[in-house]
Amino acid sequence: MAILLNADYSPLGLISLKKALKLISKGKVEVVKATDKIINTVKKRFVVPLVLRLIKLVRLLYGKRVPFSKRNLSILYNNTCAYCGKRGGDMTIDHIIPKSRGGKTDFSNVVLSCMKCNKIKGNRLPHEANMTFKYRVVTPTINEFFQIQIKNLGIYNTLKELGII
Repeated sequence: MAILLNADYSPLGLISLKKALKLISKGKVEVVKATDKIINTVKKRFVVPLVLRLIKLVRLLYGKRVPFSKRNLSILYNNTCAYCGKRGGDMTIDHIIPKSRGGKTDFSNVVLSCMKCNKIKGNRLPHEANMTFKYRVVTPTINEFFQIQIKNLGIYNTLKELGII
């Protein structure tokens, strides 16, 4: 994974190594920070990039909301159960206010839960099941979500050193 920055150094997101190498070979980006690893292809030799910056500025037309998905929820809460704090493994999506009681499927009403805790909570509200949250339920902005992603990847300090964050 590599971090893609706009021409003005504003963060755009994370891209795969394959996409990063394509952008480099087409001359659409410059490497701001790289690792010491090298990839040899048939035609070229590439240094594995860590941070890339677009040559031309891209205007952002998307909204300021993170699209809701189980993957984004997992990134947001670092794949941690909201009730017992267990990390990793198979997590389920748990509606704080159950769907049967009119609860919506969005960041403000959904958390990650391990199978055991989800079964205990069932079709009740957390306080009815005597369960409390291990983390605060949030609706992240694009910028907050991006910062959480890079912290989870362990490259936050690198970006801070570069003055990007």
